[in-house]
Amino acid sequence: MMGKKVSVLSTKDQFEEKLAQIVAKGADITAEEWMKAIEEEYGRVPLVFKRMGERPEVLISHLLYKGTVAQTSPLDPKYVELISMAVGAALKCPHCTGYHMQAAIKMGATREEILEVILLSGMISNSSVLANAYRIFDEKVEKCVPCEVKGSPEKKTGKRPAGTRKAAKKK
Repeated sequence: MMGKKVSVLSTKDQFEEKLAQIVAKGADITAEEWMKAIEEEYGRVPLVFKRMGERPEVLISHLLYKGTVAQTSPLDPKYVELISMAVGAALKCPHCTGYHMQAAIKMGATREEILEVILLSGMISNSSVLANAYRIFDEKVEKCVPCEVKGSPEKKTGKRPAGTRKAAKKK
């Protein structure tokens, strides 16, 4: 299983060294080299990187950010990829899901782990849809329209008008 690369340099020092290399080589050459490295490691370059590569400063900025977040994460790289895969699945992005699935496998993820993450991302996505839709329903449908239009008879009489229901409280 692949792990994080350990360096005697601090994260900040590594970042500054990387910046110095970019400045020395220039954005065009750096972007080209990074794209080749991505292709060698993952077998292909994602379309978003290809398009960003048309503006090397955008690609480099994105990959610096992405790389620094991953490098400084206390999580094992395999779990970073599994989480990324789950987010891609939840957002219904087949390209992100597939890319991060392949990366997770390269980092040592098993078939069972990948299938479990797919189930979990589906469960959370489903819950998110339900929670959002039910909140909108409560806000738009379950409110007491006569109370809003004429002032609350419940406040005056202590009783709700016939045919109305009290809205459920939000969690």
